[in-house]
Amino acid sequence: MKERSQVRVLVTGAEGMLGKDLCQRFASEHDVRATDRGEVDITDPSQVDLAVRDVDVVVNCAAWTNVDAAEEREPEAFLLNAVAPQLLARAATSAGARLVQISTDYVFSGTADSPYAEDDPARPRSAYGRTKAAGEWAVRAAGAEHLVVRTAWLYGAGGGSFPRTIGRAASERDHLDVVDDQVGQPTWTVDVADLVARLVESDAPGGCYHATSSGETTWFTFAQAVVAAQGLEPAMVRPTTSDAFVRPAPRPAYSVLGHDRLHDIGVTPIGPWRERWEIAAPAILA
Repeated sequence: MKERSQVRVLVTGAEGMLGKDLCQRFASEHDVRATDRGEVDITDPSQVDLAVRDVDVVVNCAAWTNVDAAEEREPEAFLLNAVAPQLLARAATSAGARLVQISTDYVFSGTADSPYAEDDPARPRSAYGRTKAAGEWAVRAAGAEHLVVRTAWLYGAGGGSFPRTIGRAASERDHLDVVDDQVGQPTWTVDVADLVARLVESDAPGGCYHATSSGETTWFTFAQAVVAAQGLEPAMVRPTTSDAFVRPAPRPAYSVLGHDRLHDIGVTPIGPWRERWEIAAPAILA
């Protein structure tokens, strides 16, 4: 790769919540090209080859993210979540560039009781998880230097997210029922963007890394933190179970991701979820 100040970065899915923060983070020190499907169709091999040929790093944020719709439209989700990453990875390998593939906790079964390691076997339980796991496999098969970065429970200022939904609902209702039997790590997209940039800038070894906040909590406790940040009474949030919100796709009961590989290469993981939320809250709830 070139010197840090000269890295040319292509961000796909740049109009998404994470994509916007990635573009902003990289643009502070690097040459960034932001693209979305209207500019580059990443399922078209010729367009992918043309877009990738003159960059050093590709960060693929484009994805089919409608978890429930994927249950009925899995071929479409597979095209964007598996075939497109394969095309990007092959083109990046040919061009001498690195691909950073953004992935998800949904590649795991969600039945663990301790944090998932980066090399734990994928056992997805949903169509979305299957297609994202296939995308990971395609990227790994294309070249050992590429990076897979898994994240989960994202929130940001550039799109809809759990805290924004809770914040609006809390201002309109006298109470909220939120599930307390799903455990994960609320993660700010600004922090994910920074970690991805630090991996790229440090020329991190190829492989899989986890980009989630440290610690763990439930949606219920996170909702209480959101309500508190609005100056409202956290007790207005009441705990319930997943059985009260049946969805077409199963949600992981346990989505906590471990960060051992970051420690192994000397890259600092994202800080504790509550501390990061307190910093992010003014921008998210503005």
